[in-house]
Amino acid sequence: MISPEVMGAVVVTGASSGIGQATALRLARRGYQVYAGFRRPEAGRQLTGRSPNLVPVHVDVTEQDTVDALRERLTHELGVVPLRGLVNNAGTTTAAPIEHVRLDDLRRVLEVNVVGQVAMTQALLPLLRRDHGRVINISSMGGRIAGPIMGPYAASKFALEAVTDALRREVLNQGIEVVAVEPGAVATPIWSKVDATLDVASMAPEARLRYGDLIVGMQQAVFKASASHGVPPEEIAEVIEDALTRRRPRIRYLVGPSAHTRVFAARLLPSRVFDRILTGVVRRVGARTAAARSGAQDTTDTKEA
Repeated sequence: MISPEVMGAVVVTGASSGIGQATALRLARRGYQVYAGFRRPEAGRQLTGRSPNLVPVHVDVTEQDTVDALRERLTHELGVVPLRGLVNNAGTTTAAPIEHVRLDDLRRVLEVNVVGQVAMTQALLPLLRRDHGRVINISSMGGRIAGPIMGPYAASKFALEAVTDALRREVLNQGIEVVAVEPGAVATPIWSKVDATLDVASMAPEARLRYGDLIVGMQQAVFKASASHGVPPEEIAEVIEDALTRRRPRIRYLVGPSAHTRVFAARLLPSRVFDRILTGVVRRVGARTAAARSGAQDTTDTKEA
């Protein structure tokens, strides 16, 4: 049983890196007992010892037995300490044109980003109801706007937005706040992971002809740019803390300049105009990048000759 002197307990899933880790550390420093969820054993070892208020816990949101084990642990350990919040942050992504996305990859993204969040919420909602806690779902700007090549990920975040809205209305009179945090570009390792799944050179010639510029453009304009120029995870963690502690939190927190700019443009412009601008920019970046790479290769070939 944990000390009743702490401000309360919070569960953060996907706490091994990025937004989840930044949030877990920030809330632990604030005085919360943070159960920091990790999926891989090595990630748990990295979390150990980071803060006396940080408790690494193995939970894979797609494995019901680990979700149930965490619920049982919290039931026994919390005692009179309230469960203040569940931060549903665990997530994964994949990128591909809808025509060519592997269905197993699509199922995996939906299983982690939607079904897993529902599993965690179902497991902990009785404790959150008892303690008037909060559910904070880490969605995305992609839950409002589906960019090219990012359809599978956006589909999961659109679904998570629907789950968040439905849950918020269902527990309206139960003392539970339900909040969506919607970051734009964030400097986290997820971009290098998704970038690694895209290989234009290995695509069939017809697919490369149709989608090559879009894929390369997204790699340059979104993935690499986000990894180097996105807002730091600590900024998102600050927003999550506000959502957890403010007396009346917002229903949605749109975070980061890229998110605000793109959502504003999508609201202001007719959909077909917005489509042409967004896709046109991405294709031009891709075409320029491909041309530059081709030129560099020609120069190398000339020198070798």
